[in-house]
Amino acid sequence: MTDLHMAPQKTAFRLTSEDGVVRLWLIGVGCLVFAMVIVGGATRLTDSGLSITEWLPLLGAIPPLSELDWHTAFEKYKQIPEYTQVNKGMSLDEFKYIYWWEWSHRFLGRFIGIAFALPLLVFWLAGRLRPGLGLKLLGVLALGALQGFIGWYMVMSGLVDRVDVSHYRLALHLTTAFLILVCITWLVLSLAPEKPQVAVLKTLSPAQANMAMVISLLLFLQVVLGAFVAGTDAGLVFNTWPLMDGQIFPDGLLDLSPWYLNPLENIITMQFNHRLVAYGLLILAMWHAISLWRTCDDDRLVRSSIALALVLLAQATIGVWTLLAVPDAGGIPIGLGLVHQGGAAIVVVIATWHFYRISKHPRAA
Repeated sequence: MTDLHMAPQKTAFRLTSEDGVVRLWLIGVGCLVFAMVIVGGATRLTDSGLSITEWLPLLGAIPPLSELDWHTAFEKYKQIPEYTQVNKGMSLDEFKYIYWWEWSHRFLGRFIGIAFALPLLVFWLAGRLRPGLGLKLLGVLALGALQGFIGWYMVMSGLVDRVDVSHYRLALHLTTAFLILVCITWLVLSLAPEKPQVAVLKTLSPAQANMAMVISLLLFLQVVLGAFVAGTDAGLVFNTWPLMDGQIFPDGLLDLSPWYLNPLENIITMQFNHRLVAYGLLILAMWHAISLWRTCDDDRLVRSSIALALVLLAQATIGVWTLLAVPDAGGIPIGLGLVHQGGAAIVVVIATWHFYRISKHPRAA
């Protein structure tokens, strides 16, 4: 006999005007964070991240306004290894190109901080926040401030002994950006009107509930692995698919000693791991969607699980397309690279949406 669970009767939540305004504000901030992820990807793909060699939280918002200002900024850039070893001889116009990308990235970060902090202050003073919501929003604001420090911490790694930034610090920077996006998405969902549950629902098994969490955690691991690939140009090593230079396990996969350095420092292993986790995520998401479709009569969970599987499939397809386009482009095509990074943010948002629904659903004892 099918095990049924009568969902508790819930009073329909009525969306207040306060909640509606706060929710729209958070959606706007979430869109800005998404744009920040894209601009950050462009900064990385154009090798612009080290063009501004100092961190001025307030005065840094003002770009060079005269030729003298531009020459001063350029002279500072000429002192770092990226210029002396990679870009020596570049023109002032070429420097301006990479400078504007980095300046835009930092300016957008400042703008997001203001777009979050000022409305939060107004909502708080006006008493338009739900009990407990203000502290959660303060936590997000603190995380955003920390992200600014992490960004400079990342840039510092490329100013003295390296020609690029540390891929460890790049991974920390990107993962924190995605964590902020997850927090904002969760809060937006929590402010949405709830529909009353009146139907008899089959219980959600612990395995099904836990699978949504596993997929979400694996997604963050994949973000870290993707940052490793981007930060070391590991995507340029093998540009064939599905095999890597005709092999499942390419030569050099475990060349470093001790062995545990390979996932962290070996660019062949980095690309291999990024591919492997992508396959695993896609398989798990498809299995999860099929499992819910077969056993769960809550159409909302079925739809969100199918959406998650489809965006993961699209993201994997874009990843393969980007990989195969490298030989013709001579490097990562910036357009495809940005679509792939933006796609990762969309996947994380949809995974959060699905996990939120799972967390609010009746579960089997």
